[in-house]
Amino acid sequence: MIDFKTIKATDPAIYDIYKEELDRQQVNIELIASENFVSPAVMAAMGSHLTNKYGGCYAVDKAEELARTRACQLFNADHANVQPHSGASANLAAFVAFLQPGDTILGMNLAHGGHLSHGSPVNISGKYFNVVPYCVREEDCRIDYDNVRKTALECKPKLIIAGASAYPRIIDFTWRILPVLLRQGYILVLSLMLTLLLQLRTRL
Repeated sequence: MIDFKTIKATDPAIYDIYKEELDRQQVNIELIASENFVSPAVMAAMGSHLTNKYGGCYAVDKAEELARTRACQLFNADHANVQPHSGASANLAAFVAFLQPGDTILGMNLAHGGHLSHGSPVNISGKYFNVVPYCVREEDCRIDYDNVRKTALECKPKLIIAGASAYPRIIDFTWRILPVLLRQGYILVLSLMLTLLLQLRTRL
């Protein structure tokens, strides 16, 4: 666990912030998929000497290889990358690969469960590209697939980004979204990390 006594003795201001954040976590419900309350073992490992790996990686690489092997086994995959990475930068890489500045993308509205990197005006994705958002229905807070289809046919986006950060439903990619893309030739980017995390957490 965190050595609060050492932190308090070294930097009382940081200690006060740590304590305030701990209090916040203990009295609030987190509904963001990427925010997780880790086990004491994970917290202890993250605060261990494994963080001092820059002088040489031959030992700590064994921990990464173990994590990679376990990820392959868990997801029945041939390859896995377990190094810390941002889904936002992965989305941006996909945009840069397929789009030119000003191209139109269709993404889920942030206020309806989408993600900043799916075209929010405060994100680089919303500044470089023409973003048309799709929303959930007001009556049941589910994605209106008919409206997504209608909007796509109207705005003719070069790329549709599917996925969400705060949508606790199974997204029907195969039967509802994919046929539209195949017929119109749109590029589909599946931003699934937060979607998968949220669905895993709601099923546990």
